[in-house]
Amino acid sequence: MNSPLTEAAGPWIRRFHPRPDARVRLVCLPHAGGSASFYFPVSRSMPEDVDVLCVQYPGRQDRRGEPLVDSLPALADKVHRALRPWADRPLALFGHSMGASLAYEVARRLERDQEVVPAALVASGRRAPSRHRAETVHLRDDDGLVAEMRALSGTNPQLLGDEEILRMILPAVRADYRAAETYTWEPGPPLRCPVTCLVGDDDPKVTVAEAAAWSEHTEGPFALKVFPGGHFFLAEHQPEIIRLITARLAAPVRP
Repeated sequence: MNSPLTEAAGPWIRRFHPRPDARVRLVCLPHAGGSASFYFPVSRSMPEDVDVLCVQYPGRQDRRGEPLVDSLPALADKVHRALRPWADRPLALFGHSMGASLAYEVARRLERDQEVVPAALVASGRRAPSRHRAETVHLRDDDGLVAEMRALSGTNPQLLGDEEILRMILPAVRADYRAAETYTWEPGPPLRCPVTCLVGDDDPKVTVAEAAAWSEHTEGPFALKVFPGGHFFLAEHQPEIIRLITARLAAPVRP
């Protein structure tokens, strides 16, 4: 018989390693074009007191037939609604690239609408919300979009060489890029939760200064960690990043 939380997972939440007795839940939000399975290694590596919830966006894998969401605020509204049943214990948020912007907007909604202060926000590979860049990758043709994916080295090269798979994934990738690139930060109260920002020192999508500006978006403690590498520095430093997140979540969390 399914538990209420199993039923609440619905299409949005993937729980690869359920830990029902965990004291905190870590919500993982993928990058543009990414899926929940990107965070399977994080889920597997977390200690028993951390329940990992990986968000699955519409338009990919088992949600391929669903309408795409190409607005980051609209996506944040939907993810926030999906997380409501899981807020019975502290929630922490971890997002990479577009997922970091999305994590920030979800954190804003948790604090504003539910008076739920996240245990932590870990923003990876993304400039602070107030640091805007004019980007138009989502307006490129398919070849241009694939070129961007290749340049960032975050997609399996075998997938990029398979025409049939490319045709299936490009609409979701384009919608995600549109959501990320048309997102405009709306000024408001800073977060109350701790924020940790992770960035690669050779990332073409964010400078260290743009990453450091995340400190302006919280009244809580802030930390910045710079890694060698480009946009997907996570792949090269996965064990260290998992240790960092684990240590962050080992600190006392807010109820």
